[in-house]
Amino acid sequence: MYTLPKIERFHQNVLSKYQIYNSVFITLPFDAIDNTGVLLPLFAEVCENGFKNQQNPEEIVNSFASKYLENPNEEQKIELMFRFIQYVERQIVLFDAIEDAAFPVVNNMEGRGSLRDMKEKAEQRSKRKELKDFLENFQVRTVLTAHPTQFYPGAVLGIITDLTEAVRVNNLIVIKELLAQLGKTPFIKKEKPTPFDEAVSLIWYLENVFYQTVGEMIQYLQKNIFDGEEIHNSIFNLGFWPGGDRDGNPFVTTEITLKVAERLRTSILKSYYTDIRKLKRKLTFKGVDTLIADVESKLYRSVFYSRGEIYITHEEFKSVLEQIKNIIKKEHQSLYLDEIDLLLNKLNLFGFHFATLDIRQNSRIHKEVFQEIVNKEKSLFPLDYDALSEKEKIEILSKVTSSLTEADFESEITKSTVSSIHAMKTIQEKNGELGCNRYIISNNESALNVMETFAMFSLCGWKNPSVDIIPLFESVDDLQAADKIMEQLYTNSAYKKHLENRNNIQTVMLGFSDGTKDGGYLMANWSIYKAKQTLTAISRKYGVKVLFFDGRGGPPARGGGKTHKFYASMGSTIENQQIQVTVQGQTISSNFGTLDSCRYNLENLLSAGATNQLFSKGEDVLSETDNNVLDELSQLSYDKYLKFKQHPKFIPYLEKMSTLNYYAKTNIGSRPSKRNKGDQLNFNDLRAIPFVGSWSQLKQNVPGFFGVGTALKQFEETNQWEKVTQLYQNSLFFKTLIENSMMSLSKSFFPLTAYIQKDEEFGEFWQIIYDEYLETKRLLLKISGFTELMENYPDGKASIEIREQIVLPLLTIQQYALLKISQLKKQKSPDEKQIAVYEKIVTRSLFGNINASRNSA
Repeated sequence: MYTLPKIERFHQNVLSKYQIYNSVFITLPFDAIDNTGVLLPLFAEVCENGFKNQQNPEEIVNSFASKYLENPNEEQKIELMFRFIQYVERQIVLFDAIEDAAFPVVNNMEGRGSLRDMKEKAEQRSKRKELKDFLENFQVRTVLTAHPTQFYPGAVLGIITDLTEAVRVNNLIVIKELLAQLGKTPFIKKEKPTPFDEAVSLIWYLENVFYQTVGEMIQYLQKNIFDGEEIHNSIFNLGFWPGGDRDGNPFVTTEITLKVAERLRTSILKSYYTDIRKLKRKLTFKGVDTLIADVESKLYRSVFYSRGEIYITHEEFKSVLEQIKNIIKKEHQSLYLDEIDLLLNKLNLFGFHFATLDIRQNSRIHKEVFQEIVNKEKSLFPLDYDALSEKEKIEILSKVTSSLTEADFESEITKSTVSSIHAMKTIQEKNGELGCNRYIISNNESALNVMETFAMFSLCGWKNPSVDIIPLFESVDDLQAADKIMEQLYTNSAYKKHLENRNNIQTVMLGFSDGTKDGGYLMANWSIYKAKQTLTAISRKYGVKVLFFDGRGGPPARGGGKTHKFYASMGSTIENQQIQVTVQGQTISSNFGTLDSCRYNLENLLSAGATNQLFSKGEDVLSETDNNVLDELSQLSYDKYLKFKQHPKFIPYLEKMSTLNYYAKTNIGSRPSKRNKGDQLNFNDLRAIPFVGSWSQLKQNVPGFFGVGTALKQFEETNQWEKVTQLYQNSLFFKTLIENSMMSLSKSFFPLTAYIQKDEEFGEFWQIIYDEYLETKRLLLKISGFTELMENYPDGKASIEIREQIVLPLLTIQQYALLKISQLKKQKSPDEKQIAVYEKIVTRSLFGNINASRNSA
């Protein structure tokens, strides 16, 4: 029997099931208004037809009210809108659960990009040895961040997990019960979570998904590629930001950092304890039973009675497992050997740290901190230090030492920065070096920024720190200067010695999110690509192996989309020893939330590295002509985006017409939605998540396409179209950029905001966006040869269409409320109570829209 095409598998296992279970869901009586479930499909139909007939959201809501409600007053309409919001939120959960349940059926788990495919490809091409060498050196690091785009509280996540399992086996009785439970479970967090709360939420994924998935993947490689031999490389590493990311988050304290590190250690020991208990029931043989019982006892005490004390070391644990393994092989016919190997692999992967807790702080904060250190510790610095050149300051920072503690200072920011360095040392002593050995400097603009951080370790009495100092380059200017900055560091004797102590490895982080916000879609991606090339060249020149850590968000506008294709497109001019990438918000739950999706996406990332190093034939090395075309396209796009960003209505439009100001009210993340505390909105202080998310809520997705159409049009009008079509056909990098931009366009819906076209203040500005959308869509279809967007991903396209259809009522309600707020504020005596009600509608509507998009911010 032939396997059905992917789109048909999607229709059978996702779309059909959703239609069936949604019909059950909307008949459940959740509230006082018994007919809400009946009215919602009718409202959805009115919305769809209304936008086709060029009605605005207010006209659509009023049209629905006059047709299906009996002379309702505004209060009754508002109550019904809140009910609709509740229903739609839960419909999205249902669709998520159905799609998660169908994941291994819709996607070929053993197909292209899988471990099996990688193994078979290597065997077909006689590259088994090369594949083993690759796996002994290559690593994939997924770093879970706490950026606020995950709206589901813990109780709802639990329901999704149970619902997914019930849908998988078509248990209608359980599904009905869970849908009823879902209808009565609150989605709203009344208080903002603390950074520790965020950490606990994400550790759930470590314990329940990554622990099992990654262990089994290593087991597969060990058995099928390494013939049972131990793999000395970890291959997969996990990173963790909640509790360590201080950039713009005043709620991350040293106490929180230490508490999160302890929770990570306790969680991994608890996972080991669970596995040991299962093993104990099997390893009942003489000479083994007492060993396993002793380990179980020590782990139990370390987890449940420790108060920070550990009763077994990592080395002791590993040694006992090796001892048990040898006895089993010699005396017990290798019985249960696979289970022992699996636990050993997990121990090698996760140690006693589970995931590496990264510390991150902004260079501007470091500057303040250093100023206080210089002012306070006058004996350590020349009197004219502030007047010295950057080169002279770096020379002094290379040699300065002390033994500072937080008690030496008065300002909270200096105290917390100094104590964070001492905390790193404490965590390493308890969790091992991998517990906390990376310090990231966001907004890094110079070599001085790095040397200030480097000097802080010496000033805190930590000589030869076992820490990687990682500059994060974000703006277009900083990306272009990155290689010069790193050359300054490579030629500094003190920093050079530090790198030698770190095996001559330098990690550099590159920020897709802020890069796009700063320079637009094409310029940001091309600047990062070129920065990787120049950083690779300068690092190779000085004998340093550079590792790139990509700060990505979920959507294409923030470096998301088809991520594995991006990594597969890196040519030999870019160092590719590791793939390091941030994963956040609902992208964690959508890409790594189940065992199947986690395995699929991790395998695709590893396979992308193998494709680039082993299986590509140099076709992804860009020619001089390709480089020139990309340079010109990026510059044209950048010029268009810059002009747009500098438009006097840019910030006012986001403030008055979008949901930007409502992100702070959602209580979904611990950190503030902008970096400064002032009321005045400054573009530079605006965080990438609310920036990109606000465009997504408007269904305009500007950061994912703006400027692309203008750039392509220039080539079309100057008879150079063949150059861009050749680039599209020859370069996987450029093709991936185009395809990801198509995704941004597919999630755009301009009829929703077409009423702004007639607005006195913002009509012209809206038209600029719409014209660029139309031009970009036309030319992306032309370059690809498609008749519709995302034609080559029919299942992805279908998923987006259904999700957009589910949230259309929500978007309409949101825009209706924004319109009402605008009208009320224009009155001489605005009704503040009424404004507050509509503002609550806008805030509530954010939740479902973001969850439905799965990668909207």
